[in-house]
Amino acid sequence: MHFLDPVSPAILSKVMKPARYTGYEWNSVVKDLKPAMVNFVLAMPDVYEVGMSNLGLKILYQILNQRADTFAERTYAPWVDLEAEMRNAGIRLYTLETKRPVAECDIIGFSLQYELSYSNVLNMLDLAGIPLLAAEREATQPLVACGGPCAFNAEPMTDFVDFFILGEAEEVISEVAAAIADWKLSGKLNGKAGILRQLAELQGVYVPGFYEAEYDAAGRWAGICTDIPEAKQTISKRVIPDLDQVMFATKPIVPFIEIVHDRIMLELFRGCTRGCRFCQAGVLYRPVRERNIETLLGYVQALIDNTGYNEISLVSLSSADYSCLSPLINRLTTRFKPQGVSVSLPSLRIDSFSIDLANQVQQVRKSGLTFAPEAGTQRLRDVINKGVTEADLIEAVSAAFRAGWSTIKLYFMIGLPTETDEDIAGIAALAQQVADLYKQIKGRRGAKVTVSVSSFVPKPHTAFQWFGQNSVEEIERKQRLLRSLIKDRSLSLSWHDARTSFLEGVFSRGDRRLGKVLLRAWQNGVKFDGWSDHFRYNIWMDAFAAENVDPAAYASRNRDIDEALPWEHLSSGVDKSFLVREWQAAQQGAFTPDCRHKECGACGVCRNLDVKVVDWGQA
Repeated sequence: MHFLDPVSPAILSKVMKPARYTGYEWNSVVKDLKPAMVNFVLAMPDVYEVGMSNLGLKILYQILNQRADTFAERTYAPWVDLEAEMRNAGIRLYTLETKRPVAECDIIGFSLQYELSYSNVLNMLDLAGIPLLAAEREATQPLVACGGPCAFNAEPMTDFVDFFILGEAEEVISEVAAAIADWKLSGKLNGKAGILRQLAELQGVYVPGFYEAEYDAAGRWAGICTDIPEAKQTISKRVIPDLDQVMFATKPIVPFIEIVHDRIMLELFRGCTRGCRFCQAGVLYRPVRERNIETLLGYVQALIDNTGYNEISLVSLSSADYSCLSPLINRLTTRFKPQGVSVSLPSLRIDSFSIDLANQVQQVRKSGLTFAPEAGTQRLRDVINKGVTEADLIEAVSAAFRAGWSTIKLYFMIGLPTETDEDIAGIAALAQQVADLYKQIKGRRGAKVTVSVSSFVPKPHTAFQWFGQNSVEEIERKQRLLRSLIKDRSLSLSWHDARTSFLEGVFSRGDRRLGKVLLRAWQNGVKFDGWSDHFRYNIWMDAFAAENVDPAAYASRNRDIDEALPWEHLSSGVDKSFLVREWQAAQQGAFTPDCRHKECGACGVCRNLDVKVVDWGQA
């Protein structure tokens, strides 16, 4: 069965980037629809260019479509111009592959990459004609699932989602598809509750409707309870012990328009044991598991053959930490340079950089380099356990300038625990030192140094999860201070809106009571909150007031170590005792070494999840 394209050329001619909505891209999959087949929709609550750049969705698309009993399609958030046209014409949200209504599928799975996308989830469900509240959806309507890093504090979204998947989904996604296939064959035995009970038994699956939230006399989160036998007290994440044994996205869809990551995305490894105390991903994706270099080379050949891309981006949490990086780049450039294929590296740790590495990468194409000192002073870098020094940065940047680079981007955060104005001034001083270094080496000015400053948001499952976020006013004061200190024309400064960071902080450490705020704010018009020109701070504040919810109580309040937290039943595998030790070490500026190369830090993840570090450099 095939559906007529619901959006006519006349409508597409009125909107920006109509190729976002046409489908038919190279490598997209279309199957014949059969009643017994599981109709899966993979969704990103953001625009096409962002969703198409998500590596996780690329992998799941290929895994699901390899199953004979499953057909995975895609949908993304229509930009506001097309949404207006669709609502005016009564057009429901549809899939790109067959153009059928999303509401006719069995399951829609959203990837939650950041909290400011939550309003778009509601908007997409509404545009699809699917009831927003999970309790109001029946067995004849799609199941709504969510995964991604935000699933590790699922509570603010529990009113709207049937189940969450925690961790790496390569294996569990097939288990979910198989369970739904069997449920359909049974005639949807026991209705929606029947399939959710089956899914709740899978490791890594959280069905929030099976739990009641409890609060103490002071109104603070006290925990969850359930009387459903299949519902576990603690839901542990899924983890892939050997990445070489699971499918990778070797045949990704090639878009007709430029997307955010419009190149081959080669994932070298998962996890990071450097132990930066602010970093949620560093906890959620532990332990480090590298792919074998031969596996990676095989992927690259397949990706070039299947896509025609001429750039390979080496992606991981800290790509320069791949133990076989130098031989990998050497073999990539030797093998693919004659074909005009270049290699690029994203943000680099400043202690991993080397002249050899710089020279290897620049053989084909030279672009700007990005380093992330994160903090302006050594004292604060010690607090966050960055493990790098000013000398490391100077050495790395010197190597880059001598190798021919002149454009450097430096990432920092403000609002970190224990931060003072001296730390803010340290950012400006360090950036100036980098700019001056170019003149010392080259004998002339000409460096372009971009200082990118984000506002720190304390995240669940990190050592800083108890820290109260700086207020909007305090962040803005620090931004003004930093602006006043950067005067050199070779330096440019960019920063994030403090109000969006505040809202992110509210939902990051929020609980179920935020669901009613989210619903009211969406009803009053919020969407695309991650896009500055569409962010409506006043609507959000009005929604908090109308629902009698104090946002600062979530974002700005320091939490007690012994206080129950809304995400403690969702386990990353890391022990709370480890995070407490790291929080206390931060107060003392004490360094915790990388357990990959030094002694085990006893975070608990390997023991709790029966998984080991995979380091091919030490094999």
